[in-house]
Amino acid sequence: MNDPTEAQRRALIAEMPADLQAAIGRGEPFYTTDEMREQFTVDGFMAPVVVVTRKADGQKGTLMFTSSPRYYFGFVADR
Repeated sequence: MNDPTEAQRRALIAEMPADLQAAIGRGEPFYTTDEMREQFTVDGFMAPVVVVTRKADGQKGTLMFTSSPRYYFGFVADR
C-alpha cells in the first residue's frame, strides 16, 4: 500500500523528542497516556498525531505524541 504521507510522518516522528522538550521549556502541558485519557477522548490517530476531543468543553483538536516513552503534547484546537 502506498502512503503519500509516510515520508512527512517519519520526519515528524524523528523530531518528536526535540519538539516535546521545546514544549516543556515553554511551559506547555504534556500528558502520559492515562493523563491524556482523563482530559481527552481519542477520535483517531496516525503517528505522530492523534485527533482528540477535549472533555472539558468538547473542543476538537490534535495532539502530537512521542513513541517511547509515550507522551502527548501540543494541543491545537480545530478551527
